[in-house]
Amino acid sequence: MLKVELSSFAKDLDSLKRALESGADSVYIGGETFGMNTMSQKFSIKDLQEGIEFAHERNKKVYVIISLLPHNNDFVKLEEYLLKLNEIKVDALILCEPGTLEIVRRVLPDMKIHMGSQTNIYNYETARFYYDLGVRRVVLAKELGLKDIIDIRKNVPLDLEIEAFVHGGMVMSYSGRRLLSNYMSSKGTKEYDKEKHYNLVEEKRPGQYCPIYEDEGGTFFYASKDLCMIEFLPELIKSGVTTLSIEGNMKSDEYMEKALKIYRKAIDKFIENPEKWQLNRVWLEELQSLDHRVLTTGFYLEENIDYTK
Repeated sequence: MLKVELSSFAKDLDSLKRALESGADSVYIGGETFGMNTMSQKFSIKDLQEGIEFAHERNKKVYVIISLLPHNNDFVKLEEYLLKLNEIKVDALILCEPGTLEIVRRVLPDMKIHMGSQTNIYNYETARFYYDLGVRRVVLAKELGLKDIIDIRKNVPLDLEIEAFVHGGMVMSYSGRRLLSNYMSSKGTKEYDKEKHYNLVEEKRPGQYCPIYEDEGGTFFYASKDLCMIEFLPELIKSGVTTLSIEGNMKSDEYMEKALKIYRKAIDKFIENPEKWQLNRVWLEELQSLDHRVLTTGFYLEENIDYTK
């Protein structure tokens, strides 16, 4: 039987429970900088343990992201942290660079490992490289088209799972430094102002704002439009993707709950009868109503489609 996992971001215990009750098969914990240094601000170990128990009672899974691009001081208590995660039965760790991968393999040799989107996996050689190191799921770069994904699927082991984003915000760039707040202050300080908001605008496209966010871990550039592949769900699944993820770092719980329910219906309809699957226009209309941002098919298709309201 065809299996397609629907995965969702969860920023805290409440959003974890809402996501799983709304149709997600799994959740990934934390945002761009989630890891040891922000654990207490997002999820205490106690909260995480409760969330994992909640998920496992429903035959669902919880994945934890280890710091996006860790600096030297992030490794100091990493082994202790990994052992705690293993003790509370985290289902997998999402990593983004080889140094952390090496430590996880040494400390937790039986832990399932995913390589996240910031690993920049654009081709099957890179995917096979991580497979040979024990990785059993790769999250593909968001700039790939469906043809690229098909080529990767054909050239990697069958037991290597492939994850791709199906809906939500598209991160364009990441820096481990607080570029703007440091530059604007001209003081070289490590402090940043949570009240300041920035946007990137191309001078010939006024009004198309690409949001820029900063937190303790760095600077993040987002596209001005949100990804939406609901109309081309069959093509995405047939390309070889085994897990479809909704990016919701900057979205409300209400947004994520409604989006998950829509994609849950669409995926279940496809699994029920792949050959007769048809887009229900109500699904697209409901997704459009969730936010003011324009929806787009991103890089997946040869000709990009924007769903303007």
